[in-house]
Amino acid sequence: MNNEQKNSTLFIVHRLAFIVVAGLRLGILFVKINSILEIENMRRREIVLVSLAIGALLLFQGIPVVRGGVPKEEIKSEEQRVVKWKKERDAFFKNHQRSPLAAKDKKSFNGLKYYPFNDRYVFCGTIERYILHIDNPKYYATFLTNKGTNKRYLRYGKFHFTLNGREYSLEIYKSILSDTLFVPFKDKTNGKETYEGGRYIDAEILADYKMALDFNMAYDPSCAYSEKFVCVLPPQENMLDIEIRAGEKLFNHP
Repeated sequence: MNNEQKNSTLFIVHRLAFIVVAGLRLGILFVKINSILEIENMRRREIVLVSLAIGALLLFQGIPVVRGGVPKEEIKSEEQRVVKWKKERDAFFKNHQRSPLAAKDKKSFNGLKYYPFNDRYVFCGTIERYILHIDNPKYYATFLTNKGTNKRYLRYGKFHFTLNGREYSLEIYKSILSDTLFVPFKDKTNGKETYEGGRYIDAEILADYKMALDFNMAYDPSCAYSEKFVCVLPPQENMLDIEIRAGEKLFNHP
């Protein structure tokens, strides 16, 4: 194979890498694959198949390919799900007997305030699962609350995501009495546009230990509306050094 053919083949490889996964990170992966599989000797059809397989694998493992790993066609349904969730929360705050709002505040309540839906803050991937024995001191995570007391959760794992070209991770917890995943976090909007004590996200355990992390569904703890509630404070490891401009905004008391 002459230099011109080699250069042509390498060009095709890099173009395919860009289409499937895009970005510098996957360019590095293709350099590694090039040395291992001797891509310069592969037929074009084989290059296409390998490229597609790598893209599918990376998507399966939670490395963002399109909108944080969520296919474009699923974004619309996710936005609809967020709209439904907001309506249900407003109805709960307005009418339910267990609403965190005082009776007098319910009368003037016109709905919680949120950032506009933004698909950049929707991520789907595989949880880095923790397998800990109950005798392991790290089996339980002890959270400090706003009242100075402690509350325990199970350490479930860690979720990795990429936002604005930087990699982040959040520790994932689970209530002892529930299968719902619990993600308490803080970010750079706290105390300015969002509640100073941080926000929470609830998520479901999906097949093969996957989860969807949607910051558009980040919500304030109950103590943001009333001091009578006991709320856990996000741990140090879940304090993000970035603004998360999605989810619930600061509640304005009447």
